[in-house]
Amino acid sequence: MSRTATRRTVVTIDVTTPSGSRIRQDHLAAEEPLEIRVRKRPLAVTMRTPGHDIDLAMGFLLSEGIIGEATDVTTAQLCAGTDTPNTHNVVDVVLDPGVPPPETDPSRNFYTTSSCGVCGKASIDAVRTRSRFDVAGDPLEIPAMTLAGLPAKLRAAQRTFDRTGGLHAAGLFTAAGDLLVLREDVGRHNAVDKVLGWALREGRLPLTGHVLLVSGRASFELTQKAWMAGLPLLAAVSAPSTLAVELAEESGMTLVGFLREPKMNIYSGAHRVTV
Repeated sequence: MSRTATRRTVVTIDVTTPSGSRIRQDHLAAEEPLEIRVRKRPLAVTMRTPGHDIDLAMGFLLSEGIIGEATDVTTAQLCAGTDTPNTHNVVDVVLDPGVPPPETDPSRNFYTTSSCGVCGKASIDAVRTRSRFDVAGDPLEIPAMTLAGLPAKLRAAQRTFDRTGGLHAAGLFTAAGDLLVLREDVGRHNAVDKVLGWALREGRLPLTGHVLLVSGRASFELTQKAWMAGLPLLAAVSAPSTLAVELAEESGMTLVGFLREPKMNIYSGAHRVTV
C-alpha cells in the first residue's frame, strides 16, 4: 500500500444489529511531518499526507511570498531525515542567488498542523502577505451551471478519500470546468499548496482565468494562498470565514461558498458568475 494510507484492525459496533460488533480492516489516511529547508536551514514543519512533497514545498514558499515563479528555485529535492526507517520527510530548497532568503525572526518561524497552516506565526503582520498579482482586473466569467458541477468532478477524482474517508481535496479547474490537477491531504492548506506548487513548476502562474475548488470551508489562509497564485475565483463546498470574505473583497477575488449543486452563495465578486 502507498504511504498515503495504511491499514488498521478496528472493532465496528452497530447498535441496531443483534451481533453488536465485528472485527475488520479499515484504511486510515496517513499523516507524517514534512520539514521544509532552504539551503539546508530549517524553515517550516508541516503535518501532511506523504506524496507530491516537492509541490507542497513549492506551494508553501509561493503562498508565503518567498518565491513567485519557478526560476526563483535552483533545486528542490527530497532528503534523508533522521527517522528510522528513513522516510525522506525533508525537502531542501535552494533559491536562485537573486532571491532574498526568508526571514528567520521569531514571528516568521513556521510550525503548521494538518488543520491550520498559520498556527506557529507570532503576529497578525506575519500572517498577512501581499500578492504580486492583481486579480481584480481578471476577466474570468464562468456560467453558474458550470461552477455548480465542479464539486461532483472533484469528488469523483478523490481516489484516496474513497479508501479512507479522511482527506481534504483541492482542485484546479479551467473556466470550461475541466479539472487540471487534484491533490488530497489531511490538511486542506497542504492540498492547496500541492496544487499551487504543481502550477508553479508547470510555469502556469499567474493562474489567470482559473478556478480553485476546496473541500470544506474557505478560510483566510486559503483565500490568501489563492491570491498569491493570481487566482480570480476561489470556491468552497462549505462556509467562508469573515476574514476570507474581507480579503476577497480587498483583492478583487470572487469567493463562492456552500457550492453544492444546484446552489451556491457568492460572497464577493459576483460579476464573474453568469446566470
